[in-house]
Amino acid sequence: MAAPVWSVDPRSGKQREEVAAEATAEEVDATVRAAHEARGSLADRTVRAAFLRRAADLLDQAGEAVIEAADAETALGPGRLTGELARTTYQLRAFADIVDEGAFLDVHIDHADPQLTPPRPDLRRYKIPLGVVAVYSASNFPLAFSVPGGDTASALAAGCPVVVKAHPDHPATSELCAALLRRAAAESGLPEAVVGLVHGFDAGVELVRHPLITAAGFTGSVRGGRALYDAAAARPHPIPFHGELGSLNPVVVTQDAVEERAEQIGAGLAGAMTLGVGQFCVKPGLVLVPEGAAGDGLVKELTAKVSDTESGVLLDHRMRDAFLAGVQARAELPDVEAPVTPGAGGEHTVSAGFLTLPAARLAADGPHDLLLEECFGPVTVVARYADDAEATAVLGRLPGNLTATLQLSSGECAGEGSGAELLAEVTALAGRVVVNGWPTGVAVSPAQHHGGPYPATTSTSTSVGGTAIERWLRPVAYQDTPPALLPPELREENPLGLPRRVDGVREA
Repeated sequence: MAAPVWSVDPRSGKQREEVAAEATAEEVDATVRAAHEARGSLADRTVRAAFLRRAADLLDQAGEAVIEAADAETALGPGRLTGELARTTYQLRAFADIVDEGAFLDVHIDHADPQLTPPRPDLRRYKIPLGVVAVYSASNFPLAFSVPGGDTASALAAGCPVVVKAHPDHPATSELCAALLRRAAAESGLPEAVVGLVHGFDAGVELVRHPLITAAGFTGSVRGGRALYDAAAARPHPIPFHGELGSLNPVVVTQDAVEERAEQIGAGLAGAMTLGVGQFCVKPGLVLVPEGAAGDGLVKELTAKVSDTESGVLLDHRMRDAFLAGVQARAELPDVEAPVTPGAGGEHTVSAGFLTLPAARLAADGPHDLLLEECFGPVTVVARYADDAEATAVLGRLPGNLTATLQLSSGECAGEGSGAELLAEVTALAGRVVVNGWPTGVAVSPAQHHGGPYPATTSTSTSVGGTAIERWLRPVAYQDTPPALLPPELREENPLGLPRRVDGVREA
């Protein structure tokens, strides 16, 4: 008998209600096969766009119930979740606009030219959907990176059915959102099977191994993501695995910047590292601050602001236990101090804090390497560096990250000093570089990139913004194909009015 799936209150640790049952291998197989059979229904771009907009409308209409369910399971609060729901429905509508425009199909037509060397045949290229996509929900975003989130929206926009593996921290929210998406599909004339949902750890493993799954999107831990990534690669037919695994998100504060505005930087850092109880994937986890009086001023302001931060509830007790163990192990390392001690705030809460140490401790291999790993929750590490060479040595030891942030002076921003060199240095570490701001908050925009070198992500793609759709497509070229047999997207008369490039020239 399959194990029941319970909704749990993170504020008390108590089970709330039985939501579903963990999917068996047979149930995963049936769900994937139903999605595979439904894939042809998504071929019409007009229908796809209408489906995405209807899904957004239904989520908005059910907003009160969705937010109530998500708050009961995550303790993220109605304010945060209201914003997340708005982001989620915006994403769905933005992808509908992308589908309508059609530029994502990347249509190229090169007419035959026998005068070239070698002679060129008639070639017509565009992108087609991969097939059924597996989506693994995130713990810290029960809406925007879960059942109705960016992976789902972009895959459906590409024309790919999805099967979502629900996160155990918000199963009731997942069921509610999946039902709304299925209703939107039915109201748009599509089979409900274009959106499937399964629960359970074993179901997640079965999903990535299923022969009809063609790609996967994941947001979660390094350990869990790497296991699924390896499973995807070990299949008889390996598939793309777009995983977001973990990120330290380093910050470099220059000497000139800290002399210019120490208090402002300290206050901004406090807000960024404690936002959402430190449960954002782009939380700044390592901050390089110069030694000396100006740097001391930044630490003083950070101490005051973090000390005033109220304790909060993490997403579940497993994460709370990991946070407490993680900060204790880090605090016990030689030369590590805690101006504000992170730890237990109450029976079910945690308190924010930060650790400091000389940056020289991080410049070479040793036990302090633990501080170069992400610690999920409201804690950051402030490493005090003596000179630029010491800061560079630390940066040279960092793994890949989603973001890297520079706090520069006004002069450095104007091209004085080594600002440009530092910008180039951190660009090698991250997918998004922030200057004089903070990485928390990932705008949904065509120019956005939410990804980075491993272990931040397992691919070079983004999971946020319009280009996220590219993960679920593959190009195909037709050579000397009779006009009557060509897909409508590649026909000479352009019946669908698509943006395209013909003989190297982009059509208006």
